[in-house]
Amino acid sequence: MTKWPAGFAEKYQILLGDEAPAFLHALEQPGQKGFRVNPLKAQTQLFDTAPQGRVPWGAWGYFGEVNGHSVDHTSGLIYSQEPSAQLVGEVAHPRPGEKVLDLAAAPGGKTTHLASFMNQAGLLISNEIFYKRAQILSENVERFGLTNTLVTNHAPEELSPQFPEYFDRIVLDAPCSGEGMFRKDPDAMQYWHPDYPAECARLQREILTEAVKMLKPGGELIYSTCTFAPEEDEQVIAWLLHEYADFEIVPIQRPMGVDAGQPAWADGNPALAGTARLFPHHLVGEGHFVARLHRRLSAAEAKNSKAPKLARTNLTAEHKALWQMFQQAQLQDYQPAVLVAFGDQLYALPAGTPDLGHLKVLRAGLHLGTFKKKRFEPSFALALAINPAQQKQVYSLNLEEWRAYVHGDVFAISEELPNGWYLLVMNGNGMGYGKLVNGQMKNFYPKGLRFQPRS
Repeated sequence: MTKWPAGFAEKYQILLGDEAPAFLHALEQPGQKGFRVNPLKAQTQLFDTAPQGRVPWGAWGYFGEVNGHSVDHTSGLIYSQEPSAQLVGEVAHPRPGEKVLDLAAAPGGKTTHLASFMNQAGLLISNEIFYKRAQILSENVERFGLTNTLVTNHAPEELSPQFPEYFDRIVLDAPCSGEGMFRKDPDAMQYWHPDYPAECARLQREILTEAVKMLKPGGELIYSTCTFAPEEDEQVIAWLLHEYADFEIVPIQRPMGVDAGQPAWADGNPALAGTARLFPHHLVGEGHFVARLHRRLSAAEAKNSKAPKLARTNLTAEHKALWQMFQQAQLQDYQPAVLVAFGDQLYALPAGTPDLGHLKVLRAGLHLGTFKKKRFEPSFALALAINPAQQKQVYSLNLEEWRAYVHGDVFAISEELPNGWYLLVMNGNGMGYGKLVNGQMKNFYPKGLRFQPRS
């Protein structure tokens, strides 16, 4: 029997009454893993992952475990995400062309889900305050093949002055007490004490204060936590509605098994029933809370919107010539919007990207590659993002060659093919680049990602 932190079981016995035994029993059972299929890939049929049924909300969610060394994972076709957490992206549901902020984004589940709806159109800024977590976020954005996403590393109060009333949609999956993750991450129980939810709620209000500054009038704010605590859920939303009169709750259409928020746990405002709670004794998933809020737009605000200064290309004539030489030789029907060089690294910014002068950016759109002496070398990120139909020289790997590639080996090609760069494809999706030299495929799979696959 699980030993709960002091005060936890007693709290939920009071809040849940007769349901408390079923709730606590559910938290003692094994959790259910899940994943999403990446709809941005050229080919979306699974190769070596076995789903165990569909997640009831959304088109791309499945129950099942992800093997990090599988073809599906290494090609970015799937992303491991707990089933309940998948409801947040479904509620947010951004449209192509919007400007979207994922304010506390690591490790990347919400970001990749939001990007799936945006279909590489518009601008998605994915921010994380902690640098090491932002690096992991950037790696996941790369593997998912995103081209319209900037990964930034800022505290909310640093970010808000840069983007006043800028975003159409903001998602805040707020740092919280983590009660909903107790069975997934038992270590979270070590941090919990009866005052911890109230401490987290203070931080959540501080972050929301900055988020509000960045939301365009007429835009939407999606707030979520992975805790059951009313202090961090209904009570935070009640505070927001009290502090900001131009915000209103947009009722969430709740799938079967998802509960309504509890007005009685906050200020009694009946609108709080339009929020959503996910309890592990009512559905297959961990604990979550989601609220969707709309900021009303006045006629004056509609007229006074300002266009920000946009980023511009900074390529030298030499860099431009080297890129165009590679582009003409290797690519077709691919025209990046804004090309920007950071030292010898070339990036393609999404159309409409604001000036980046005051931002700490870990990933500026799509990393295209590196300028070498009198040549351009394509990046791993480009291989994962580009549709194979846009690459002139493509080589489809068999399973044995894929195993050699991810291990970092050079391998021989039996076909007679011209020398040069090849997009290496497995299961219809780009895996990385190789360079064919006299029948030998030189390996450019990143050294830090190489592994010995099981035969």
